[in-house]
Amino acid sequence: MAVGVFDLFSVGIGPSSSHTVGPMRAAAGFVREVADAGLLEKVGGLRVDLYGSLAATGHGHGTFTAVLLGLEGFEPEAILPQQVEERLADIAATGRLQLGGELPGATARPLEYGVQDMVLHPLTVLPRHTNGMRFQVLSAADDGNAQVLHEATFFSVGGGFIIRDGEEEAAREELESSKQQLPYPFRTAAELLAHCSSTGLGISDIMMLNEQAARPREEIEAGLVHIYGVMEECKDSAIRREGDLPGGLNVRRRAPGWHERLRKEDPHRDHKYWQEWVNLVALAVNEENASGGRVVTAPTNGAAGIIPAVLFYATHYAPGMEHATREDKEQVVVKFLLTAGAVGVLYKEQASISGAEVGCQGEVGSASSMAAAGLAEVLGGTPMQVENAAEIAMEHNLGLTCDPIGGLVQIPCIERNAIGAAKAVNAAKMALMGDGTHRVSLDQVIVTMRETGRDMSDKYKETATGGLAVNVVEC
Repeated sequence: MAVGVFDLFSVGIGPSSSHTVGPMRAAAGFVREVADAGLLEKVGGLRVDLYGSLAATGHGHGTFTAVLLGLEGFEPEAILPQQVEERLADIAATGRLQLGGELPGATARPLEYGVQDMVLHPLTVLPRHTNGMRFQVLSAADDGNAQVLHEATFFSVGGGFIIRDGEEEAAREELESSKQQLPYPFRTAAELLAHCSSTGLGISDIMMLNEQAARPREEIEAGLVHIYGVMEECKDSAIRREGDLPGGLNVRRRAPGWHERLRKEDPHRDHKYWQEWVNLVALAVNEENASGGRVVTAPTNGAAGIIPAVLFYATHYAPGMEHATREDKEQVVVKFLLTAGAVGVLYKEQASISGAEVGCQGEVGSASSMAAAGLAEVLGGTPMQVENAAEIAMEHNLGLTCDPIGGLVQIPCIERNAIGAAKAVNAAKMALMGDGTHRVSLDQVIVTMRETGRDMSDKYKETATGGLAVNVVEC
């Protein structure tokens, strides 16, 4: 199907959309294929091979445990943090995986299998993408001659999106076919602006009409308000947590202390404190993500704090928001997310949002660009000003590397979200000071980001083999 706003904003668990959400989704899809083929009760063995970035940084990114949960049939949209903890504790204690146990109507197939049984290939990159994974289930055999009952290879291509090996062309054809069913299909910013020019509509209006090709307007609005609610819950959860983040880096949670200090220093929300609050929201969301909490992929988990932080600015500091009703704020949320989603489509169509493919410019850069566009739209920007805001934000994230220390989505990821959010606010304000005309187009910047990612050394693309990941001692 054509990429839509609910593909770019989906609920999952941290810390990574490409390394946690995508692999869980792929593993769940694989075990569903096994069950649908009537093979579950015949399974006697299991093999999981992880390649490239998934193997290199999978421990810190929660890949291995996400795969186990997916093989039990859990989906990232539905699983809760408490279920994650309970199931992983049980698997660790018993050494047994309940294959397919969470699939509706299926009977679990217990297998002696755990993280230690996965086969890792950190230096092997499969042709399609660095985030590759292969699953096999084997028949039961006492003589060592087990047969492969079913196998499949998947790629996690960023933002929780997965592609099954061998189905790339069919997926592309389906995408193109579904796009033709949209009233206003677009692949580039130029095409999007042309629709706005010919109709007199804003970018959020065009995106809404496209979304209505799949579902009613009321359902779209309710879904986007729900997404916003999960973002708010994520932030609220983080400011209640004390202590260090998990993973061994001894990174102290700052959100609770910052929140308490801001409540004392700025009890009436003085506008001069807007950046402190934006910083807080961005840090809080990404601390929750680093804890494996429930977050909104926006458009990735590593960059999940930027859009909630800029949305906080839009719903608290935009003109007229000081006396806004809940309904007023929800209208702002819907317009913001639709616009951000439209810009996200451009990155998915023309480049990538995968840190393992193009570095952090594809994650934090894309999120900052999307957020800048959303803010410019709700502040009354014209389509050209909105496009300009998105362009400014990405232009100044070009070349951003992905080099997390210890393979954990903590340093520099958490602070980088706050910086990306501030860039988005500034980009929107700069664009609104002009009339929308500018020398460099958003399409040119997106293509530049894609080419920069292609030229970037693999050391700086979520492999933990370069940059801060090797120049900072982990403990």
